[in-house]
Amino acid sequence: MYAIIKASGQQFKVKEGDIVCFDNMNLEPKSAVEFKEVLVLDNNGAVTIGTPFVEGAVVKGEVINEGRDKKVIIYKKLRRKDSKLKRGFRRDFTRVRITKIA
Repeated sequence: MYAIIKASGQQFKVKEGDIVCFDNMNLEPKSAVEFKEVLVLDNNGAVTIGTPFVEGAVVKGEVINEGRDKKVIIYKKLRRKDSKLKRGFRRDFTRVRITKIA
């Protein structure tokens, strides 16, 4: 059994017990979270596709922790122009364990 959910502008394929990193949601650890925007629901081979969301489908999860990811370096260089640009950032994330797909 799996579901494809929409969260923070992205789509994720999740199963029960999965640990997924979403964009920062500003939630406390061990708090419950619900995702009601379920796009596809597969129940042991019976696939339900929403238009745009599946009616009555909910994916529940529990927040594990929040943190910051590794630094991502963006480097741009133009040939023979003596032009270089180096920037970087660290993405904030919320790690969630999927507990139930209903």
